[in-house]
Order: sequence, then structure tokens, then C-alpha cells
Amino acid sequence: MSDPLILHPADSVAVLTERAPAGSDPLRLGAPLGKPVAPGHKIARRALTAGQPVLKFGQIIGTATTDIAAGDHVHTHNCAFSAHDQNYAVGVDLDAARAAIPQRDALTFQGYLRADGRVGTRNYIALVATVNCSATVIRKAASEIEASGLLADHPTIDGIVALAHGTGCGMDQDGPGFAILDRVLWGHATHPNVGATVFVGLGCEAMQIARMQSHFGDAGTDRFHALTIQGTGGTRATIDAIKAHVTAILPQVAAARRTPQPMSALRVALQCGGSDGFSSITANPALGVASDLLVAQGATAILAETPEIYGAEQLLLRRAASAAVGDKLIAQIRWWEHYTAMNGGSMDNNPSPGNKQGGITTILEKSLGAAAKGGATPLTAVYDYAEQVTEPGFVFMDTPGYDPVSATGQIAGGAQIVVFTTGRGSAFGSKPAPTIKLATSDALYAQMPDDMDMTTGDIVTKGVSIAAKGQEIFDMIRAAASGQVTKSEALGLGDNEFVPWQVGCTM
Repeated sequence: MSDPLILHPADSVAVLTERAPAGSDPLRLGAPLGKPVAPGHKIARRALTAGQPVLKFGQIIGTATTDIAAGDHVHTHNCAFSAHDQNYAVGVDLDAARAAIPQRDALTFQGYLRADGRVGTRNYIALVATVNCSATVIRKAASEIEASGLLADHPTIDGIVALAHGTGCGMDQDGPGFAILDRVLWGHATHPNVGATVFVGLGCEAMQIARMQSHFGDAGTDRFHALTIQGTGGTRATIDAIKAHVTAILPQVAAARRTPQPMSALRVALQCGGSDGFSSITANPALGVASDLLVAQGATAILAETPEIYGAEQLLLRRAASAAVGDKLIAQIRWWEHYTAMNGGSMDNNPSPGNKQGGITTILEKSLGAAAKGGATPLTAVYDYAEQVTEPGFVFMDTPGYDPVSATGQIAGGAQIVVFTTGRGSAFGSKPAPTIKLATSDALYAQMPDDMDMTTGDIVTKGVSIAAKGQEIFDMIRAAASGQVTKSEALGLGDNEFVPWQVGCTM
């Protein structure tokens, strides 16, 4: 069998790249395994006593709960979540991070230049429910429009997306949950991948149509349209009114054409879900290289999922571009510590059962892999959930770790492409920004070929360099931005993954 991976000289564990049968001695320590250990899992490089820190990538991923012999399987039965380094050294690695920006010639992609100067990678018509009460209406309208064949004569339109959700009323109109929903709805309605938007409300909800109209005023009526079920005459009348309006605006939306646009116009959301022990070894660091290549083009790479950088935030803070950037990320970390404690939870509620089956033991270990998606360049800005992303470079957005909620915030912030790494397998997709999915292993790529756009497992199986794989990912991002259809798009995924973060009480 192939040798286990030793990821840092100080590590107390090594990672198996293939299954180790019972009786085998992968590290040749004279300590045969008593039972088989799956690939992606860890074995001890040396003996550890109970209470000692367990190191991977040179960082603490937990504490030994029992004495661990050299060669033993290290996982949840003998390693537990523990404190990590929070003596933050903000900005100390900033010069090295600046030097890590690759030098590359400026490139272009084929995109839709919008009137506000932003550039779309797709051209959708969006139906936006301001409240759950109008969710069925917009879904039925979208379904009937798609079934009618109206779009067949307009190949430059990618489709009708119905952005339905489960909130919009029974909420504090001055609270954070209301502000988040407002940012999410407006961020999607004005997204560069959207050519026109129809807002649909019930009429009496907290999230009033008038609030949406106040954003754009009379000047935006060519791109934005709004109506309520109560004001239009009921469910069927509203569906018919939506269909009539969409029919009328189809030629206007279809007139958009792709033209060469600078890669600097791209904002790319970095996501991971269903992670495994290979995520931190193959897909995530390779996506980190692609992130650096995007930064070199003047584009933006958006890392998110605050609970899933916990234990690695100190590494991001070391390359913060300013004290203000560092302070904002630290404040978000403190909020999450308080939030989980207030609700009787723990920051180690994640990893999920599937993550653990794939070899990830604690959130500290998972976070080291998740943070690798952000590459090595300076952290230039930190954003609140669904806040508009305006700063180029590598940035962070505060979101939950739950993939649909997290990606919804990134897309609302302006991301035109999502890149999603997975080790256990994911059926995730998104609209109006398409998702590219990267498998961490060749086995997963072979198992779910209709869902995975690329394998990164050849980093382990064929010796492909992380740098070469990162370039391959960058090239795929550029192709998808120019209109190449992703696997999740071909499957029609994305209609049910619009999930705004609900914060605050439901009243």
C-alpha cells in the first residue's frame, strides 16, 4: 500500500491515502493495526498520553482523551475538541501574503455587461417572493412559463428562477433578521446574473413590496416590477399577471449578449460541504491556488462559513490587510461563540456524522481544511451576511456553515460563480449563480459522475501537483463564467437551495 501522508514535520498523525487492513503496519512502526482503517483517517506517528494535543498541519486539532500508541487509529474514540490558539497576531504575515499574489497577464471571459458596470455570467429572469405566502404563486408561475415553451425562442435567457423562502412575516421589522432578508432579496433581484426581476408579495406581510420599490424607485421600473396577490385579485390572477409581464419583457432580457470582459469583474464564492479526510489534502488547497489566481486577476474570492473556520481563524488573521479587518473577523468569531453557548450548543457541533465517517474528528481539524480554500493572499475585507462585496482580493463573509444558507448570502453579496468542494458527495446547485463541484477523490468522482465537475483525487493517485490542479480549476471557473454549463445546471439544481439566514425570533 502507499505510504500515509505526513503533512507537517511536527504532526503527531499521518493520513491514510488508501484502506489499511487489519494486521498491516502503514508507518512501519512494528505496531500492526488491530482493525482496518479507512482512507482519509489518521494514525498516530508517535505515542501520545492522555491530555496531549494532537497536531495536524502543525496545528492543534484536538486533545488525546486516552493514551494513544504509535500506529493507532486516531479519531473520535480517543481525540476530542479542545481549546486552540486565540492569541491572535493580526497582520504579521501580511508582507508574505502580498508576495504570494501570482504575477499573471490579464485575462478576459465572455460575460454580460450590465448598466451598473457589473458583469453577469448568466442571464436569468427572477421571480422574488417577499414572503412565504407568495412562494407557491411564483413557483407555479415559473413552472407554467417554463412548460409553455416561451423561452425556447430566446436562447440568451438561461431560465426563470423562483426565489421562494419560508419567512418575510412574523418578524421584528427593526431587527437583524429583517435587515438580512432585505439584503438577500435585493441582492438577488439586482444580481448581475439577473436581467429582470418581478417581486411578488401577499400584501399584508412585514416585508412590504413598498420597501422593495423604495430601493429602486421610478428609475428602476424597466428592470423591476412588483405586485401583490391581494392587490392583483388572488392566486390565479397573480400567476397570470406574472406570466403576462414576463412575456412582455422577454425581448428586452433576451437582447443581452456576451462580450469580452475582464476577469477582475468576477466574484467567486468558495464553498465546501460533505467534507472528508481528503478535503484538506486535495480539493481545498487546490481551490486555494485557484483563489490566488483569481486575486492575481483583480477578481474577488469570497470565503464564508464562520463556524467552519473556527480553529483556523488565527491563520487568516495573520494575513489581515488592516487592524479593522482583523477586528471585524474576531468580533464575528466572538458572536458565534456566544450564539452557540446561548442556544446550548458548541462550536464542535460540526463536524457532521458524514464528516466523521470520512475521517474528520473535530471542528478544529475541519476548519484547517475549509480555510485552505482561501489560498495564501492578503485578507482584504470582512463582510456581514449578504452584504454587497465591493473589495477585490481574498475576502470573508460571515455566514452559517449550512451550505444553502451560506451560498445564498454569498450570491446575495454579488458572487456570479460558486465553487463547491465535497468529499462525501453533494447534490448542491445554485441559481442565479451556477455551482462548480469538485470531488476530493477519484472514487467519489466515479461514484457521482453526473454531479461532479472535476476530480482532485489525482493529486493523490497520480501525483498531479496542487498548483497544476489549481490552474485547472481556475480554467474551469473562466469557462463556466463564459457560459459552459456545469453539472448542477445540467441537472436543474438550484431552485430549492435559496435559503436566507433566519436570525431572531419568529413572532
